[in-house]
Amino acid sequence: MAPILYDFTLAPSPRRARILLAEKGIAHETVQIDLARGEQLSEAYRSINPACTVPALKLDSGTVLTENIGIAAWADAVKPEPALLGSTPEEKGLVLSWNARIEFEGMMPIAEVLRNTSKGMAGRALPGPLDLEQIPALAERGSIRLRQFFEMLNARLKGREFIATDRFSLADITALVCIDFAKWVKHEPKPDHADLLRWHAAMSARPSAKA
Repeated sequence: MAPILYDFTLAPSPRRARILLAEKGIAHETVQIDLARGEQLSEAYRSINPACTVPALKLDSGTVLTENIGIAAWADAVKPEPALLGSTPEEKGLVLSWNARIEFEGMMPIAEVLRNTSKGMAGRALPGPLDLEQIPALAERGSIRLRQFFEMLNARLKGREFIATDRFSLADITALVCIDFAKWVKHEPKPDHADLLRWHAAMSARPSAKA
């Protein structure tokens, strides 16, 4: 029996899981959870993932993995190649360090802007079961952080094909989704971010990017 991916095609977080599974060549079934209709808050989905978020990956054993990093760790363990978390101890350290940095310096600021400005997210400023009010100041901070994020990644990619090591990794998946997600809040790399734009074009051309 194939794993079941609980997904919402439009959302960035499950896209990360889809790209990872595509790169690994791991077959899976898909169940769509309509976030726009609030299906993630239903009792049926809470019984699968009490955190009320996607993605979630239900394994043959019945275990449910609810975080992208957990899904990546499982996928690298069951199918070691390509090693998206790195092969050597040094590579593993670099991949996880850069992945965490991209989440904190890129994904988090985008979420700060989106969730604290979107009318559709009024009263829902954070994902999950709690209803929380928006804080406009966080959106302002997020915009400032995003500009610095683009500068940082552009500098890192100077003379490099990939972000963390000399091979495609989880860090590249997270960063690709992050750059595309930033367009939701009207932020994107500028023409002078030449290395970041070069890298983004190459990552977008990978077949898995369409997953």
